[in-house]
Amino acid sequence: MLTIQRFTFNPFQENTYLVHDDRHALLIDPGCWNTAEEEELAQYLTQHALEPIHCINTHAHLDHIFGNSWAIDRFGIPLHLHPADLELLRAAPRMAEAYGLRMEPSPEPTDRLMDGGSLSIGPHKLKVIHAPGHSPGHVVLYCPEQRFVIGGDVLFQGSIGRTDLPLGDHEELIRSIRERLLTLPDDVIVHCGHGPATTIGQERRSNPFLN
Repeated sequence: MLTIQRFTFNPFQENTYLVHDDRHALLIDPGCWNTAEEEELAQYLTQHALEPIHCINTHAHLDHIFGNSWAIDRFGIPLHLHPADLELLRAAPRMAEAYGLRMEPSPEPTDRLMDGGSLSIGPHKLKVIHAPGHSPGHVVLYCPEQRFVIGGDVLFQGSIGRTDLPLGDHEELIRSIRERLLTLPDDVIVHCGHGPATTIGQERRSNPFLN
């Protein structure tokens, strides 16, 4: 059984996730921006005797990768990213400056996230689904066994990801949601990159951007 632990970090109120069993953890979208946030995450790992094994970026906007450099250095784990988001990953420090923020450049990814691939944690697997639009290389991670998605910034409770940032594409985002997410069962829980969780069924029925 996998546990999903959410942390809300940085000035953009981004949701960072640890997906873990009783031994190992996947670190997804480490948005920890300062020492206090880094230590909050590290203390959870220590208290639960967890070993991080992968750092995963659903996409490479700065609020989701503030903690990449720290996490990879501290835990010695590989970074996974879809190659279509490499440009955004490399541009993130310049984007941070535009917001008056500082960030360490992220290390380069060592592993590619590709559509149809998977990430393992013990006997459990998370399926990689490419869902572009918010960014070219955005992916979501789907666990059919426990019926949840780690969704990044594709679909929110009553909303969708913004597409006015560099390389965003509104039509492509809507197509991704309709063809890649709304095809999942209604009871699948979507753990979003910002704000509360939702379900596929709830958004299919009532999301104003989709109806």
